[in-house]
Amino acid sequence: MKRAVARVLVTGFEPFGGEDINPSWEICRDLPEAIGATRIHVLQVPCEFRAAIEVVAGEIERLEPALVLSLGQAGGRAAMSVERVAINVDDARIDDNAGNAPVDEPVASGGPAAYFATVPVKAMVAAMREADVPAIVSNTAGTFVCNHLMYGVLHFLAASGRDARAGFIHVPWLDAQALARPSEPSMALATMVRGVEAAIEAALTHATDLREGGGALD
Repeated sequence: MKRAVARVLVTGFEPFGGEDINPSWEICRDLPEAIGATRIHVLQVPCEFRAAIEVVAGEIERLEPALVLSLGQAGGRAAMSVERVAINVDDARIDDNAGNAPVDEPVASGGPAAYFATVPVKAMVAAMREADVPAIVSNTAGTFVCNHLMYGVLHFLAASGRDARAGFIHVPWLDAQALARPSEPSMALATMVRGVEAAIEAALTHATDLREGGGALD
């Protein structure tokens, strides 16, 4: 039986790496409960290998959302980065919040080398820019828990036969975080919230992606 109201699941990570705040979760906390007729559900995710995927997969099973959009912190980036691809590699330079630091391990043993996002990444970037939010298509989600979760969600959806679309956005430091990093770029929380709202709307309304370039970050 189909649900009468479409659902979007947006996830953000708990703080990690010695930070006491994570912009990805702060964005989730400030999102509206609905965009048009679509309900927005948010979920805080542990910054831990394996556990992150398990928590989100469980929520997908519970909600059956039409769209899963995960957010993660990428301190040092100047724009919101809509990720195009996740790779089947865990290669941590620091411990996760459970003390795990896998090196050159697969996210999913026997899984494909990579998954492309199933959201319209260029359309999302265009919508974010139209909302006056610096945004770019990124071709590198890293090899830490963000890439791990993006790959894991796409792998779970593919393996379970669900038709939900999924993607990932990396976000810069919050302005408050940049106080201790005067040479690092940052962005206001309200700006990032506006960008995520625009990205969600674009993902829900574009069945296919745009053809023009997205100013990709390699």
